[in-house]
Amino acid sequence: MRTGISLTVSPIDRQRLTALLRDRNAPQKHVWRAEIVLLSDDGVGTVEIMRQTGKSKTCVWRWQERFAAEGFEGLLRDKTRPSRIAPLGPEVAERVVALTLADPPGETTHWTADMMATAAGISASAVRRIWKTHGLQPNRWRQFKLSNDPKFVDKLRDVVGLYVDPPAHAIVLSVDEKSQIQALDRTQPGLPMKKGRLGTMTHDYKRHGTTTLFAALNVLDGTVIGKNMQRHRHQEFIRFLNAIEAQVPAGKAVHVILDNYAVHKHPKVRAWLDRHQRFTFHFTPTSCSWLNAVEGFFAKLSKRRLKRGVFHSVVDLQAAINRFLAEHNQKPKPFTWAADPDKIIAAVKRGHQALDSIH
Repeated sequence: MRTGISLTVSPIDRQRLTALLRDRNAPQKHVWRAEIVLLSDDGVGTVEIMRQTGKSKTCVWRWQERFAAEGFEGLLRDKTRPSRIAPLGPEVAERVVALTLADPPGETTHWTADMMATAAGISASAVRRIWKTHGLQPNRWRQFKLSNDPKFVDKLRDVVGLYVDPPAHAIVLSVDEKSQIQALDRTQPGLPMKKGRLGTMTHDYKRHGTTTLFAALNVLDGTVIGKNMQRHRHQEFIRFLNAIEAQVPAGKAVHVILDNYAVHKHPKVRAWLDRHQRFTFHFTPTSCSWLNAVEGFFAKLSKRRLKRGVFHSVVDLQAAINRFLAEHNQKPKPFTWAADPDKIIAAVKRGHQALDSIH
């Protein structure tokens, strides 16, 4: 044992050290540290401890000193050591943030970590740490579209009111069309997924035509009325309205939420609406298709059935869509609106103020 170091292992500590040696789940570094202390308490010399534990003389001395100073708990804790690399000063982070918020040089549209590392004279990993600390993600962006509808607030509250508090003895339908759905066939068959390998699909494809899906989502129970058509003119829209008229219970008022597509306001559509007094149209604000609940169903259809689908003809595509509709209607879920309209209105106002300040 090192000169000047006195090791005293109490019965309780010896019991804890022995239990640590027998614990199969204990970290190995804790095991050999306990072994060093027990061997030292048994009077074994430093050279023999080195041989039995496979550790150097300085390592043996270090843990003998640690146990003498801190006891059993000292063996379970590693002391922190200063980094070999000097930390970056706050002025470096401030410079990186300022550069990130400014336009990058040349014809590039956004900063990359390597570009910023070259400009700031630091490593790319340091740039990423600074970006993460300050919540900056120059590689990402979000799309937006502010509505310029002068009746934005009134239309928003009207539509949200139908979602949150629908009229009694009435049906609320969210209606829209998903146009130009392509029947895409791959040029070569793909391989299925297996352990360690993704499924494959050729990047090129064959087009076999398109179809348009007219859909009406029942907000109250989540069911969808759908109809495939070749085009999406006012004639097809009226045919779809007739299909809705035939399927919804007679005698109930029908509130239809739809966007401002010209087909929905065609004179012949308005004439149809005059002949069917129980139908009432509620238009979403301009550039606010996200307010239409049926868009969520279209996203689900695209993600789960269309995106990776292989269709040899338009008939094949339409059959797949019809099967998806039938499967959806077997276990529908009522639509639930959760966003606060006041917060949406406030966000739109802030967006317009920000645009006005730029101009």
